[in-house]
Amino acid sequence: MGYTLMIVFAVAAHYAFLAFGIFGGFLAWRWPRLLWLQVAAALWLLVIVVAKLYCPLTWLQDRGREGLGKPPLQGGFLDNYAAGVFYPHGYEWVAQIVVAVLVVTSWTGLVLLQRRHRLGQLDARGDAADHHLV
Repeated sequence: MGYTLMIVFAVAAHYAFLAFGIFGGFLAWRWPRLLWLQVAAALWLLVIVVAKLYCPLTWLQDRGREGLGKPPLQGGFLDNYAAGVFYPHGYEWVAQIVVAVLVVTSWTGLVLLQRRHRLGQLDARGDAADHHLV
């Protein structure tokens, strides 16, 4: 049972980390302090994909599989759990572009929301016109 839980944990953690790395910038619209964690997660995802590094969660999952007498999976998490499910096999480059657009959109939206919030604060004080921000 322990090895099965290890595998389930590794797969669930992979999905959660992937979701946060891609969509966490949108959460930062509500909770701006999350941005730095999301930037770190997005950068880690980028490094893993570009440098083709072996993810520690994949290592954990493979240890669980070995404990159950199964061979390690060929390829990483994206090859086994995302390709063919979230995008067709062979179209990783399209998925990578979509992910990049989502991340940049979330960051751009956050910058625009923060700017609008600051302008609203200045306008409420009557300072916006003085600072040539409107």
